[in-house]
Amino acid sequence: MTMKLTSIKETCLYISDIERCKNFYHDILNLPVISEVQDRHVFFRIGEVVLLCFIPEVTKKEGRFPAHFAYGPQHIAFEVPKKDYEKWKDLLPKRGVQITHEHTWSKDFKSFYFNDPDDNVLELVVPGMWD
Repeated sequence: MTMKLTSIKETCLYISDIERCKNFYHDILNLPVISEVQDRHVFFRIGEVVLLCFIPEVTKKEGRFPAHFAYGPQHIAFEVPKKDYEKWKDLLPKRGVQITHEHTWSKDFKSFYFNDPDDNVLELVVPGMWD
């Protein structure tokens, strides 16, 4: 019997300020907030996946769960429908988000990069890029 993993259900970024994080991911990127604990975390829904945003010093030391934390920029790529790619590229600068790089990959797939308020490196890609 062969068992396999089917998807990533949640992924995590580490942040320094809950309100600033919420303003960015909820107000700018339109992700619904599904959980928040003051001075610990804020969680967002994105499709069937959950984006966990933790204060690392809290989750590193609290002891209820295995310690998990990171320092420095992390990376997540979000997928958007191909028809919305250019719209996002136009919208983000209007919302005060600087696009730091756009790249053309094989088969003419494009993606662009930008940073969240904690300098995590975010990317928008279109479906099929990894097919």
